[in-house]
Amino acid sequence: MIDLRDYESGAKLRGHYDELLADLQERLARILVAHIVHQRRSVIVCEGWDAAGKGGAIQRMTANWDPRAFSVWPIKAPSEEERARHFLWRFWNKLPARGQIGVFDRSWYGRVLVERVEGFATEAQWRRGYDEINEFEAQQCDDGTAIVKLFFHVTQDTQDERLKARLDHPWKRWKVTEEDFRNRARRDDYLAAVKDMFAQTNTRWAPWTVIDGNNKKAARIAALDAVADALERAVPMTPPPVSRDVQALAAAIFRKEG
Repeated sequence: MIDLRDYESGAKLRGHYDELLADLQERLARILVAHIVHQRRSVIVCEGWDAAGKGGAIQRMTANWDPRAFSVWPIKAPSEEERARHFLWRFWNKLPARGQIGVFDRSWYGRVLVERVEGFATEAQWRRGYDEINEFEAQQCDDGTAIVKLFFHVTQDTQDERLKARLDHPWKRWKVTEEDFRNRARRDDYLAAVKDMFAQTNTRWAPWTVIDGNNKKAARIAALDAVADALERAVPMTPPPVSRDVQALAAAIFRKEG
């Protein structure tokens, strides 16, 4: 069982942040190339509390990636058209193609989190959602898609400090909405929903990794390291050989020009 209380120490980062970050971004750059050349696809799911560090981690995770080979999907409330269909419908056309990575800033887990807590789904719908999500993820895995799921956790005190800091910053206060405070008021309900989510969807083929977000730098390194480790296991990391035709053409041109 995953217990969020095990991820609240906010321990300081061991090592030099800039060096660790640069090494991880280089690893992740190679991992994206491996997806391209081996025609693999992966999904990275980022869930967690408001102001827990999802956005900062995603920004640094994708910093050295070729924009042609990845997409970041910030998931918001469904549209009228989306609400008229099964809740997973809107995610199918966002899944990555071969040779690509899809990053979801919030995801289909909204069904068993915000939709459950706020009453946007009936109890029958969100209870059924666990099996539907597990089957959906199993389908992706069986079809060759690797799935990495991260949950960014912070204590209430840490979240409050960050919300206050955002309100005090003229170029960050736009991030704070009334919804942040509505969610804060129902933290106990969300904690219960998160506990059930872990119990029901921490599967062998798509396990959860909890990130202690109470120290920003340590959390970013932990998140990027978890993604790199998982994708290096899922994707062949052998570089491709040079095409014989390209090699012959290059040799002829360089001899001629030399």
